[in-house]
Amino acid sequence: MASSTHIQSRKHSRPPSSASSLLVCATALASLGLSAAQAQTAETTLREVKVEATQESGYEPVKKLASPKYTAPLAETTQTIQVINEQVIKDQGATTLTEAMRNVPGAGTFDAGEGRGGAIPGDGLYMRGFDVSNSIYIDGVRDIGTISRDVFNTEQIEVTQGAAGTDYGRTSPAGSINLVTKQPKLQNSFDGSLGLGSGKYKRATADINRKIDDTSAMRLNLLGQDAGVAGRDQVKNDRWGIAGAYAWGLGTATRINLDLVHIKQKNTPESGVSLVGFPGWGGTNAYLSSAAKADTSNWYGTTDAHDDVSVTMATARVEHDISADTTLRNTLRWGRNKQDALILATAGVTGSATTDPSTWKVSRLATFRNVENEILTNQTNLSTKFNTGSVAHNLSTGLELTREKQTGYGSVVMNVAAVPTTSLYNPGLIASGIDTSGVDKEYSTDTAALYAFDTVKLSDKLQLNGGLRYEHYKIKYANPAASTVKLSDSMLTYKIGALYKLTSEGSVYANYATSKLPPGATSGLLGTNAITATDKASKSKMFEVGTKWELMNKNLLLTGAVFQGENNVPVADDDGLYYGVKKRVSGYSVSATGQITKDWSAIAAFTHQNTKAVEVSSGNDSGLGYTPKNALSLWTTYRTPVGLTIGGGMRYSDGFRIKNAYADRPSETSSYVVFDALLTYQVNKNWDVQLNVYNLFNKKYVTAVNRMAQRYTPGLERSARITANFHF
Repeated sequence: MASSTHIQSRKHSRPPSSASSLLVCATALASLGLSAAQAQTAETTLREVKVEATQESGYEPVKKLASPKYTAPLAETTQTIQVINEQVIKDQGATTLTEAMRNVPGAGTFDAGEGRGGAIPGDGLYMRGFDVSNSIYIDGVRDIGTISRDVFNTEQIEVTQGAAGTDYGRTSPAGSINLVTKQPKLQNSFDGSLGLGSGKYKRATADINRKIDDTSAMRLNLLGQDAGVAGRDQVKNDRWGIAGAYAWGLGTATRINLDLVHIKQKNTPESGVSLVGFPGWGGTNAYLSSAAKADTSNWYGTTDAHDDVSVTMATARVEHDISADTTLRNTLRWGRNKQDALILATAGVTGSATTDPSTWKVSRLATFRNVENEILTNQTNLSTKFNTGSVAHNLSTGLELTREKQTGYGSVVMNVAAVPTTSLYNPGLIASGIDTSGVDKEYSTDTAALYAFDTVKLSDKLQLNGGLRYEHYKIKYANPAASTVKLSDSMLTYKIGALYKLTSEGSVYANYATSKLPPGATSGLLGTNAITATDKASKSKMFEVGTKWELMNKNLLLTGAVFQGENNVPVADDDGLYYGVKKRVSGYSVSATGQITKDWSAIAAFTHQNTKAVEVSSGNDSGLGYTPKNALSLWTTYRTPVGLTIGGGMRYSDGFRIKNAYADRPSETSSYVVFDALLTYQVNKNWDVQLNVYNLFNKKYVTAVNRMAQRYTPGLERSARITANFHF
């Protein structure tokens, strides 16, 4: 999945001194610690402590996914779901969701943005050929917005591939990504880190957990970062953040958690580099096709370029055990993120009629975002186990009420003539000259959903599972420059699966699942064209046959699956209009996650995928891009007896097709292999030193391309980070 390695959208935070002060404050708080956690007697608490200890010791696969909607263990869930745990994230030095997703082959930030939609900042992730940036969840609640998500407060990342509409509601046909946050535990602990690296990278984190009494605890996670990107002039990713959580009733029948998160980011965004000199550029024109490539460090932005983000999220969760087998849960979440960005992205080449490349200029397109996303949701779930005769049931039902609203303030006047050109090979810093229109737009979606899931155990060998979700939505799109659009409809999605246990360690399964998307729901403020491309929800379906095996005393999970899916999600063309495309995705995947031995950890996955447009309304084959045919991700570590951990990985990706209507521009990217390395030395039980080297052999590769094949985002050059980790 290597194509996501380079995208590291950090956000303005604090200078190094401020970042360090965060850790100093955190250490002071940790020094106030109470006695060690007492052993818990409640069955539920014992299970929680066991899972946490397992995840901290290595890469052991989780036994159960975080959401109560999954009514079977991970090894018996009839769908491809890859879990990236905290230890993997730490060992790889990943700081954002995009970086962590390099463990999922075939997924990445392939699309650099186009035309009226502009450049795409943040976690603009694609998976199985489709945009999943609007199918990202935090503890099961949608997190909307084109922002980069830091993982400083993340326990694990659960990646569901294939239709997941029954699980989460309106999701991408490719699946969903759920970030599980860190929660209080009944023990005292402090974990901190200080990191320095290439690209003026500086980062500090602190994770403080305090036991208050026998049933309550608090947890505080702090972050400070001031960082550039190795090999990219001007690009900055700075941020600071705080995540606090308090829990009452741990180990009792009634548990209450309150969470509050606030993050500020201040970035200098990526501009992209011109594709001049790449195979296919210039067509048959000899002097154009032989032109030299621009330096990968070139930045074509402006002194006014910025990407400022503010995130605030408050959550209240209540769980009550009605009986040993029945639990009622309620989650109330309010969240808001604001993004104020001006991004100048590299566009076409001007002056190329002359054979002197030194005189060539690049034009630039301005993307202005002043957007506020807000969500208010209440989710109620009832989970219970019961028998009907000799048949065992694990049932999960619930009600979800959600309002999502996106407001775009003052969209930009897209006047290319107002943006000065700059030299192709020696770009300079100049002012942008961009004005805004002051026209505000508002897009809102209200949903009410009922769902039910059941795993039915017919015998020790055979079990069936199914899910059904009914969702009613109301959409409103208000734009002063156009008529207001209002839509209202209902969606019914479902999934059904069967699993047969061949042995106590392994099983085979089959699964069929569906998902739907309301008009305009793929990325928020798409405009009237997107919403009226069809006034009905688009449909997706996925059929999968697979096998899962728990080996090495259930410390290693092996999976394999063959899949095929179809969907008819509208896609954008270069003219800003949306066209209906029925797209078929088929292929197979294999993965391994866990401990091969007590000291040898590994996470690896391979995917092969084919895409085909089987019905196209506009006469073009929109939507076939951004889908590498083959992709491999491998990461492994070995802990030696002398306190040294040696690790490394490789990421391979085939090139992907660029949706390009021009004969004189590149039509696809090239395949690549990138190697990373890790050395960690444990000085004593309280601290260790970690060295990460990325792109060990300094491979030049492409991570993202815009649809008109004018610019690309270069992969991260060879770089290093050294981190001191503290544990008390």
